[in-house]
Amino acid sequence: PEVGSKCAQYWPLFVLFFYILSPIPYCIARRLVDDTDATSNACKELAIFLTTGIVVSAFGLPIVFARAELIYWGACALVLTGNTVIFATILGFFLVFGSNDDFSWQQW
Repeated sequence: PEVGSKCAQYWPLFVLFFYILSPIPYCIARRLVDDTDATSNACKELAIFLTTGIVVSAFGLPIVFARAELIYWGACALVLTGNTVIFATILGFFLVFGSNDDFSWQQW
C-alpha cells in the first residue's frame, strides 16, 4: 500500500468518542443513587459495567484498525499509550473529586 493513503486518514480520532462517553454512565448513576446505603446497587453496578465496556472498546478499536491495515502499528501503539494517559486522568479526577467531602468539584 501507498504510504500517503494511510497517513492522510484520521481513523484513530474515533477514540475521542470513547473519551467523551466513558464518564457518562457513572455520572448518571451517581445522580440517581443515594450513596448512604452501603450495599451494592444494581444501577451503580450497571454503570460500572457500561464504563468498563467503553474503556475496553477504546483499547480494542485501534487494534482492529491496525489489523485491518487502516493505520500503522506504530500509530496503534501511540493511540494505546494516549488511551492509558487519558483514562488514568479521568480515573484520577473521579478519585480526587468523587468523594462527598468538603473538597468537591460540585462546589465550583
